Order: sequence, then C-alpha cells, then structure tokens
Amino acid sequence: MTAATPNPTAAIPDFCDGIQYFGPDLPDFETYGKVPAIAATAQAIASPTDGAAVYQTLLYADALRYLTLQITGSKASGHPGGFASQAEAYAALVMLGHKNILTEVGHHAPGFYSAMFLDRSLEDMGIETVQQLRDRFRERHGLLGHLSGFIPGILAPAGPLGQGQHFAMAAALLHRQTLFPFTVGDGGLGEPYIMSSMAHFHTAYPEATNFLPVLVWNGYSQEHHSMVSLQSNEAMIGYWRGNGFEEVVLIDAKDFDDQNQPGAYVDSTAFSLKQRLAFTEAVLVAADRAARSALAGQLTALIIKQLKGAGVHARGAKSHNLYPKDTLDSPHIAESLQGRALSVAAWEIVRTNCERAAGGPAAKIAVTESVLPLVDLGQLPLEEYVVGGDPKVSTTAMGALVAAVGQADRTFMVTNADGNEASGIANINQALKIIHPTPDPLYNQSPTGQVYEPLSEDACAGLAAGMALMGARTLWCSYESFAINGLPIWQTVTQAMAELRRPTPSTVTLYTAGALEQGRNGWTHQRPEIEAYFAAMMRNGNIFPLFPPDANSIQVAYDWALTSKNKGMVITASKSALPIRTTFEQSRQGLVEGAIVLQETAGSKTVVFAVVGDMTLIPVYEAAKLLADQGIGTRIVSVFNPRRLYRPTDVAWEMCSEPDGDFLRDDRFEAIFGGDALVGVTGGAALMLEPVMLRSMARRDTFAWKRGETTATAGELMGVNGLTAAALVRRSLELVS
Repeated sequence: MTAATPNPTAAIPDFCDGIQYFGPDLPDFETYGKVPAIAATAQAIASPTDGAAVYQTLLYADALRYLTLQITGSKASGHPGGFASQAEAYAALVMLGHKNILTEVGHHAPGFYSAMFLDRSLEDMGIETVQQLRDRFRERHGLLGHLSGFIPGILAPAGPLGQGQHFAMAAALLHRQTLFPFTVGDGGLGEPYIMSSMAHFHTAYPEATNFLPVLVWNGYSQEHHSMVSLQSNEAMIGYWRGNGFEEVVLIDAKDFDDQNQPGAYVDSTAFSLKQRLAFTEAVLVAADRAARSALAGQLTALIIKQLKGAGVHARGAKSHNLYPKDTLDSPHIAESLQGRALSVAAWEIVRTNCERAAGGPAAKIAVTESVLPLVDLGQLPLEEYVVGGDPKVSTTAMGALVAAVGQADRTFMVTNADGNEASGIANINQALKIIHPTPDPLYNQSPTGQVYEPLSEDACAGLAAGMALMGARTLWCSYESFAINGLPIWQTVTQAMAELRRPTPSTVTLYTAGALEQGRNGWTHQRPEIEAYFAAMMRNGNIFPLFPPDANSIQVAYDWALTSKNKGMVITASKSALPIRTTFEQSRQGLVEGAIVLQETAGSKTVVFAVVGDMTLIPVYEAAKLLADQGIGTRIVSVFNPRRLYRPTDVAWEMCSEPDGDFLRDDRFEAIFGGDALVGVTGGAALMLEPVMLRSMARRDTFAWKRGETTATAGELMGVNGLTAAALVRRSLELVS
C-alpha cells in the first residue's frame, strides 16, 4: 500500500475523527469499492465469490486491524496480535450476516470493540468517533480491559480461557435457528474443558449444532510458540474429527503466499493485492461453508491458519500485548498504522456494510440485547412440614420444587456431575429425566430430558451458568467438595451479571454431600473450603450463600432464588434426614434479616450460638442443654443468609445491576446476636461468619472446619474438628466467666 498521509483531501465523516492516518484508495477501488457489497435491502453479501464482496471484506479486515492497533496504542496497553491473525475470518462472518459472535479469548477484546464501533453499536454508550473509542478504551465506565455484556453488542464475558464455548452452546440451545460462532486461540486450546465440554454437549444435544468454533491457529500463545504449533494441517483436522466434528474447514494462508515467507505460519497482509484477495475469498468461501454446515445439523469447526500479529506492529508472540513503550508516537506503531491505513472512501464503505450486516448494529439484533421470554411458573407447590415432626431430607424437599419448575418450563435445565440420586434428589431425575441418547427407564434416561449429567463439573457449571446469563432458568447441583472444578465459569457469570444491562435469572446452585456427611469417604470428599470463596464473593454485592437449617427453609430459599435477578444464589444443604426446626414464616423473615432464632433459653448469662449449616446444629443443641444444666442461657441462631448480615458499606452492592441493598439494622442485629458471649459454629470455612464477627461487640470465638479424615459417623468427624458439645460448653463458660 502507498505510504499513508494524515491529511486526506476528501471530506472526513464525523465517525473518522481520531483516525491518525489515511491512505489512498486501493487499486480497482472504482470497480469494487464504490457500491456497498451488502445492498440496502439485504443483510449479507449475495455471494462469497462476488468480486466486490471479496474486495470489501479485505477492507473490513484491515479496518479492524487498524482500529485494534490504534486503540491499544492510545493507551500503550491491550492485546492486538491475536485478533489481528483472524481478522479475515471475523470480517467474513459479519459480511455473511452473522453477528452473534462470541469468543473464548478475552485478549480479542480490542478487535471486538472495533467491530462494535464500526457497526455503530457503541453509540449506545456514547462512543461515536474513533477519538472517543480511543479515549474510553480500558477506562472505567468505558471499554473494559476484557469483554463483558456491559458493552453493547457483546454477548458474553471473556477473560479466563476455556469458557467461551459454554456461552456459545447455551445460546445455540436457546436459539436454534441462529448461528453462534466463537473464536478460540490455539494457545488456549490446551484448556481441557473446551473440547470435552463440546463433546458432552453434542452427545446430549446432537441436533443443536448451530455453534461454530473458529480456531485461530497462529502458532503462538501469549509468550511463546503454542503447544500445537508443530501440528500438521492433517493432524489438526484429525484432532477435531477425532473429537466428533463431522465437518472441519481449514484455510491456510501459507497456500496463498507469494512472498516466500519462512515457516508454517505467514502474514497475509504481506502478500500482493492479488493474493490477498485470493486468500480473503477463500476465507469467505470457507466461512460460508462452515456456517451452512453448522446450521444444517453437522458439528462443524472453522480453522484459520495465519501468523499471530498479521498486519500489526509485530509478529508472533511479540505481537500479543503492548508495553509502555508502545505508544502511538513510537515509530514501529506509526509505521504499522500507516501500512494498514484506509482511504476515507474505504472507511465509509466499511461502515455502511457493517451497519447493514445481519439487519443492523449488534447492539440492536444480538440475542442478548433483549430479555428472553419465560413462562410464568405460578405458585410453586411448597409443602410445609411440622416443626418437631419427623426428620426430612432438605434436598429432597427442594427437589420436588425443582421438578415442578421443569415441568412448567421446558427450557429449564438441571446439571449435576455427581448424580442427582447420590445427592438425595432422585425425584428430579424421575420427573424431568436425564438427557441421554439411550432411553432407559431404569435410570430415568430420555433423549428429551432436562437433567444434564456429564461427569464434568465444568460442563455442568458452564452450561447452567451460561444459560442463566442468556436468560434461562437453570440449576447447577454438585457435591460441595467437587464444585470447585466448575467454579471459575460460575464466578465469571456472576461478575458479568453484576454489570449486565438487562435483567436475567440468577444462576442458582445446590451444593450437598457436605464434608460432615462424607465420613467414610475420607478427606478427598471433605472439602468445604469452597465456602471461603463464596464468603469472599459476598462482598462483590450480588452473591448470596444460603444455608437453610431444614427442609422448610430450603423450600423458601429456592422459591426466593427463582425470582431473583442477576445474582449468584448458592444453596448448601445436607442430604441426610434432619429435624424440622423452622416454619415458612420464620424462614421468610430469616431470608430478609439474614438469620433465624431457633431456640432461646434464659439463664444468669447468655451465650449466643451463630450457626452456619444444618448438621452443625446437632452439637449446638446438645451444648445448649448442658449449659442450661449449669444455669447459663443460650440463643441458637441459624445464619441463613449471611450476606444480609454485613453492613451496607462492607459490600459493593450499589455497583451491581439489579442491586440489593437490604441489610440487617443495628437494633435487629443486637436483638438477634446480642449476649454476654458469641460463639460462631460452622462445619465449613470460618470466613462465612465474618459479617457476624465484624458487628458483634460481645466476647466471641469461632469453631470451624479444620481438615478431613476417614470416620464412621458425622459425629466422629465433628470430633476430629473440635465441633463437639463438650468443646462448645467449655469455651462458652470461659467466655462468660
């Protein structure tokens, strides 16, 4: 391309304000660039081999590269190289009318922002010019460092690797006639969850193939060659086919190179214009073929093989991110921008095509830009058990409600890697059936079931949380000890929900088979430390760990969680039959106030037991009886909804979408937790008691989980951890003496 000039003679449209360099028209612009390839009444190009369509797709790819480098250079921060290596693929998909594009690669953010700018989506957040795009890149209340649904037109968050496929599959399940491409880097391909979760999904939903992984095979990861850089094309195709993909479409820039570039990975922007157009046409044809295949019921992958950093300031892993030295004034940045500079007329034609593609800006037509309609559940069939009556299994009581939700709402999904029967919720499987291609009534299996049970916490958490983000009701069930393997995607979704621009059902979980129930299974199944993670997340503002003490309160908790929006609701309960200690009325008040007074006895002094969990109440009730024998009064309080027990200033609730600013007042806190001594008791992480310990002025102490051990009973395991009535009595007497 001819050297760029910062002073074009053509009138500059307003949106181009802030572009530093413009170039001359490319050769043949008068023939192929004057009339938009996407007609005013169309939503896509007429043909992937049309000369004007190919020419203008190339212009679009270069526009994406230019903006990606200029906005990252404006802050000497961000990641231009990865997106640049697949710019032709992204441009091709948009020109073909597909805008519901996601990514597994958070580092592709500046490229996605550039695309949202070009189709005018970012005007919804006041970004109308390139200068504003530059100014608000990587700034608070602007374009976030990595992707999020906070940005108009962006469907899902991207940051941690190995997650984007979940959002694409969730969207595909809910919108069967729409294609959901998602980019995945060859560096991130080492994440085991990407391929395994797609395999699980395809087994359960063989007809939902309208998600399209787009492998960006550029030979490099963040700081070195990617671990698949030595694979041959045949081996890479074989890898995808071996994982169940029926159609694998690979386009290799090396096949079009006329500059004798060394190595298996080359930069198409270095080709002659003739070969650049040939490569772009091949990408268009490949993308069209892949899209049609995916929408026609075949599991399909699209692979673009091109050197990382193609067309930007550096090549290979050195192009991955910018450093403080990489400013717009740096010669190597300026030279690269000049090499990609478009003419004013080219910018105008690119903008017009982007506006028309898919029927309008992504911010107007993407599936996540509107609230997904859901059926009205009506009144759930809650069953209130008599306090002091026969012991009941909490999870089973909740399971009956879950079954009712699924029967009323066919989009509702339950996921569980550990098996619902093992969690005391076989009634869910019986009512809703396990999704499996093999019908088998013995195991409650059906190809049309609503219970997703692959042996992968990531697959379960990912699909459940992903569907909630996309607007559907779901429930992720897990053993508390193993939920950690699915927690990263769940946390990503809850953080995304906190800044989402629309209401969406909360992502709800049920964790059971807690450490105290796993005596004979030993320490491998005794990992309640995950509760510390949730306790820390409470300060985020939209995370609500719930610890119902019995089968009545768990029903009230789930009923509330179902009606909530944009939150992470964590219900933790035992699968053992335990006493009924609360009424529905007490439970509803407990959700509002955060705690429930279960029992109170008078005495010369008062010891307050703040208890997290249900089984942990057993030694506490025993301790209360022993203290009463010594004239010491007690108050047993179930810490049901600890997020409510913080002070408003402890939690970032005001920053959250659908904010919840309800906290227990000081006078009510004193009425519930005030006494001569306070003893916190939990079979999990002590951090869950932090809001109580922060506010209490009494002499206080904490009894909490220490470590696992193989034991014959829950009582024996509690003894290992010092959670015994004798220990509680001894410390209580010390505190009040």
